[in-house]
Amino acid sequence: MTSKVVTRFAPSPTGFLHIGGARTALFNWLYARSKGGAFHLRIEDTDRERSTDDAIEAILDGLKWLGLDWDGETVYQHTRLERHVEVANKLLAEGNAYRCYASAEELNEMRQAARDEGRPPIYDGRWRDRDASEAPEGVPPVIRFRSPVEGSTIIDDKVQGQVVFQNENLDDLIILRSDGSPTYMLSVVVDDHDMGVTHAIRGDDHLTNAARQVQIYDALGWDAPHFAHVPLIHGADGAKLSKRHGALGVEAYRSMGYLPDALKNYLVRLGWSHGDEEIFSTEEMISRFNIEAIGRSAARFDFAKLENLNGYYIRNAGPGALVEEISKLLPHLEPEQRFPRELDENDWRRLELAMTGLQERAKTLVDLIASAHYLFVARPLVLDDKAEKILNDDARALLGRIAAKLAELADWTTDEIEAAVRELAEEEGLKLGKVAQPLRAALTGTNVSPGIFDVLAVLDRDEALGRLEDQALDG
Repeated sequence: MTSKVVTRFAPSPTGFLHIGGARTALFNWLYARSKGGAFHLRIEDTDRERSTDDAIEAILDGLKWLGLDWDGETVYQHTRLERHVEVANKLLAEGNAYRCYASAEELNEMRQAARDEGRPPIYDGRWRDRDASEAPEGVPPVIRFRSPVEGSTIIDDKVQGQVVFQNENLDDLIILRSDGSPTYMLSVVVDDHDMGVTHAIRGDDHLTNAARQVQIYDALGWDAPHFAHVPLIHGADGAKLSKRHGALGVEAYRSMGYLPDALKNYLVRLGWSHGDEEIFSTEEMISRFNIEAIGRSAARFDFAKLENLNGYYIRNAGPGALVEEISKLLPHLEPEQRFPRELDENDWRRLELAMTGLQERAKTLVDLIASAHYLFVARPLVLDDKAEKILNDDARALLGRIAAKLAELADWTTDEIEAAVRELAEEEGLKLGKVAQPLRAALTGTNVSPGIFDVLAVLDRDEALGRLEDQALDG
């Protein structure tokens, strides 16, 4: 076995990249990067009927969006069929596999009899030592692996510890179907060996598979990779993860406005820890990640924690970076979630200027877009109920006086605007809030916004004064 660490992520493209798969990919990617090794992507598409191009595209897009780059070309398992068959025939020739002619009816009867007698419903080996001359006519055989029947198979797992399987409970699995196509259990062994995989990090639902695969490795005289079987993700209530908990495709999280770095940070903490630290840059994840710190208990997915973490990332991001993320997100949103109009170059500049005030309250990019709507709505603004309530006759009369004062400003800057509004409030004998609320309602159509002086400055003179005049008593 090579001394260089090689990991892989090997999803089946029968569905999109779900959140558990994304974490598995992340753990493999981090371990390879932390050891200066290689991380490979293998699409396990041998089930040609259920594998779809859309699912493959979603997996590739999801990994790219998370920043999980892989080394070398993507391996498509179905293209390696000849190699898998070659290895199956090698096992057959060396007596480590055999042809089985049991019919589907026989297998069903066999399993039912075992259940009736309280035994595991496994294949009973009836063709294990029979001569092919006894084969029924016209029945294409499957090829079964000749599994050891005595002793045990031991997995020294990097997460689960030593796990012992009694060989008598592991039956002779099929490695080639009757149509000559290889099964998953054979293909994964051949591909991992040929790709030089040294560490297989995957969900603990594959733990029993590891025992069967180790037997195949041993029969072939190959070194098995180090296994690390990671507990699955549960919902916040401890139940198996479902769509209501967050068992969604990665593309759904992108569409909900999560930042890739925030989701990556959240996923790495689902089952792995480094002291009490919660926030990790990608570089910190790489430098600190180790398999030994992965826990044995199921991690719990909590949307509230993910939202809070995403909010932290949004608050600490640069305005330009957030604008770039928003521009990439827009094509993935429903029309009603986008801005009121297509943004031009000046609009994007205005959005970046406004971002410092917007990002303090937002927990997702979708929140940011919604809170920035006021920048791009057409005049006259449609007021919501709360804004309508604020803008009574007295407030509208006040807006006329504010507009007149602001129109006199030589420089349209935040400081100049703030000084003018404060001066007017003092002249009117009003607290600043009594002036700010009508301003906010008239400028944004709502009662919630970033700081009102920033709103005025970002809108620029003509747009801001126009909105105030629209809502003033004589506007």
